[in-house]
Amino acid sequence: MKTYSDKFTIKSWAEDDRPREKLISKGRQVLSDAELIAILIGSGSREESAVELSKKMLKHYENDIDVLAKVSVQELMQFKGIGEAKAVSIVAALELGRRRKYIEKNERIKIVSSNDAYNCLIGDLMDLNHEEFWILLLSRSNHVIKKINVSKGGVSGTVVDSKVIFKHALEHLASSIVLCHNHPSGNLKPSDADLKLTKNLKEAGRVMDIVVVDHLIIGEKSYYSFGDEGML
Repeated sequence: MKTYSDKFTIKSWAEDDRPREKLISKGRQVLSDAELIAILIGSGSREESAVELSKKMLKHYENDIDVLAKVSVQELMQFKGIGEAKAVSIVAALELGRRRKYIEKNERIKIVSSNDAYNCLIGDLMDLNHEEFWILLLSRSNHVIKKINVSKGGVSGTVVDSKVIFKHALEHLASSIVLCHNHPSGNLKPSDADLKLTKNLKEAGRVMDIVVVDHLIIGEKSYYSFGDEGML
C-alpha cells in the first residue's frame, strides 16, 4: 500500500514519467529543464515531487536558466526541500554548462572585431552579480597573448589602476590591449566614470606605444563597444 508521501517520489511514477529513466530510454534532449533539474536534486519534499519543486524554482526565476545560473547556494536553499547538497549540485551543474559553452579552443584566438573580443571574454563575465574589469593583451598580429582579470568590485563599480593594466601589457610585450568590464544591471550605457577611464587609459597607452583598440561593456546577452561607436 502506498503511503501519503509515496506519490511525491519519482520512484512511484510510471517509468516513462521518471526523468532518469526517460533520459536513458529517450535521450537527454527530450527532457524539460525542470526534469533535468529534478535529476540533479533527486527528490522533492513531502508536499511535492522533485519535478514539481524544480518547476516552482524555475517559475520563480521566470523560467530563465540564465537567471537561475546567477543564484547563490544560500538563495536556492530558501526553497523548501532544497538543502545545501542539492543547491550545490544545481550551482555546480550550471557552472559546468557555462564553462562548456564558452571554453576556449586550443588554437590561438585572433581579435579582428569587437565581436571576437566579446566571444573571448563573455565566458568569464556572464552571470556575475558584481563588476569585474578584464583586459585582452594582443600581439602585433592581433592574436591574444593573455586575458587578465585586473579588478573585482561590487554591484555598481570596480576600481581600476592604470599602472596595473600597463604593467601586465609591458611584461607580456603586448602591442595593443582591449579593455572590458561588465554591468550586472544589464544597462550597456557607459557611465561618466567609464568615459573618463577610457580616455585616461587611451592617453596612457599612447605614451607607452600600446594601443587601446577597444573597450567593451558586457551586459546580459549583448555588449557596447567604444570602438564601434566611434568613442576611441
